[in-house]
Formats: sequence, C-alpha cells, structure tokens
Amino acid sequence: MMYASTTCWVRLLVLSLVMREITSRVEFTNIKCSPVDKNFAEFEYCTLKSINRTYKYISEKIKLYKIPLTKMKVNFGLYKRFSGYKPFLYNQTIDGCYFLNHQKSNPVAKFFFDIIKGNTNVNHSCPYNHDIIADKLSTEVVNHHLTKVLPYPDGDYMLESHWVLNDKLSALISLLVSFVIINQIKSPGQLIKLSI
Repeated sequence: MMYASTTCWVRLLVLSLVMREITSRVEFTNIKCSPVDKNFAEFEYCTLKSINRTYKYISEKIKLYKIPLTKMKVNFGLYKRFSGYKPFLYNQTIDGCYFLNHQKSNPVAKFFFDIIKGNTNVNHSCPYNHDIIADKLSTEVVNHHLTKVLPYPDGDYMLESHWVLNDKLSALISLLVSFVIINQIKSPGQLIKLSI
C-alpha cells in the first residue's frame, strides 16, 4: 500500500515538471479607418496606441456631418490569414438600430458588441445626434472575450466592418489582430488540484 502511494506521488511530480499549460493572447497589429462619403461622415481620429509591450488600445471618432442618424446597418466579417485574408466563420449584416433594442436577436453580433460596449457611446437606439466614439478599447478586454469566452485558434485575423449610415455606405474599418500562443508551465499545486 505504501509503495503504491509513493509511486503515485512520484508520477505526479514527474508529470508536474513536464506538463505545460497552453494559452493564447490577443495583440492588436493595425487598424485602418476609411471614410467613403466625406460629405456625410469623416474620421477625426483612428489610432492604435502602444503604451508598453503588453498594453495597447484603439480609439476612433467618427464625425457625423448630417444628423440625425436614423438608420444604421453594419456588415462585419471575420477573416483569417492563409496567404491572404480568407473568410472565417462570420459575415453578417445587421440593422444596428433594431439590434440595439433587441440584442438577444443576434448572438454573434452581441458577442462582438459586448467587446466594445464599455468603451463606446453607441449604447442607445437610433436616432443619433452626436459623433460616434470608441475610446481606449484595450487588448485586455478583447483578450478576455476572444480567449476565455470563445477561444479562437492562433493566427492572424482581420475584423472588417462596413458602416451604412442613413442608407449611404459611409465608412470601412479593418482591425487586424494576432493570436499568439503562450506556453506556461503549470505549478505542481495546479496539477494536484486538477487530479483530485
């Protein structure tokens, strides 16, 4: 009996030295904002700011020249880089005004909206009588949603959105992100908790 217990602990110790935890981390690589109709809307700023190696955030402000904004449609697509960006999982068009009143109607759009809703003033239904701002959306917020809530495989991705405001294509926004795999050694305490 004593031999079996000792053997079990030795195996557990060897496993704890060998076992690694694989996680991923999101990194912003670029953001591109292009106004289509400058008479209707224009970007005052659209920036990716790096504070240090691990903390980056994006900010953008769309200045609306013809208000009120009563109709808003957004087409968003997720693309993965395989020798050029190819469609990956999602390509949807939503009525933004309807969606903001009925968020449960589209779970995919709600997943992406939940990422930005704490950092934007797009938080009520139409009409909009003010500029549209997304301020200091950090990698930590995106990292939580895209690695913990719904994990994605590693690689380079592009989230591209086409904004149709009051029935006019007004803006194109492309956010480029990378998922980087991180190998972390699990501590023996974590392994013991998992085995019990």
